[in-house]
Amino acid sequence: MNYLFENINARNQGKILKLLESEYLTLPKNVNLFTIISSDSFLGLVRTGKLQIVKNDYSGNRTIVEDLNENAVFGSIITNLNSTEYEVIAKEETKIILIDYNRLYQNDYSKYEYYNEFMKNLLKILTDKIEERNQRIEILTKKTIRNKLLEYFKMLAKKMGTRTLYLPFSFTELADYLAVDRCAMSRELKYMKEEGFIKISSRRITLMY
Repeated sequence: MNYLFENINARNQGKILKLLESEYLTLPKNVNLFTIISSDSFLGLVRTGKLQIVKNDYSGNRTIVEDLNENAVFGSIITNLNSTEYEVIAKEETKIILIDYNRLYQNDYSKYEYYNEFMKNLLKILTDKIEERNQRIEILTKKTIRNKLLEYFKMLAKKMGTRTLYLPFSFTELADYLAVDRCAMSRELKYMKEEGFIKISSRRITLMY
């Protein structure tokens, strides 16, 4: 994962955050970020903890858009978070840095080499996010639950570099991530295990194909 402050020392990190008038927040567990802030144009950085972006549609269906761990970048320039359908929930006490997105281009900070490095890192992260979105679309366009699971496992195996995978969230959350029924997904996992496609031990999945 690319890091927003890669190749930037602590002193210059502080200078960047001061230039951008960054805000530091601590979000308690299970609290939605949007109950605390009202900005619809921001860039966020997870310092410690874990966030989850969730979309709830008009029918009450819940879809996990993204899990965000330490050093993860998120915000309205990455995901359309302006809609009231979205929530950004703290899965544990989480410390974040918020930057008003407009400040990234309202002033010319290009004379500072460390700021140029910061913007280069941000561009790399945005490029990675686009690739992740494309992978997600590839998963969601699969017509069956089995094919969605297989595509997700394939993506995770490539990312982790191993055929033994550790799910980053619970099976209920996996169903939300894949936008499928939890019970139907559990049955499919059971069939895949019985047919020798996978081995399952808690959240550990070993691919046998």
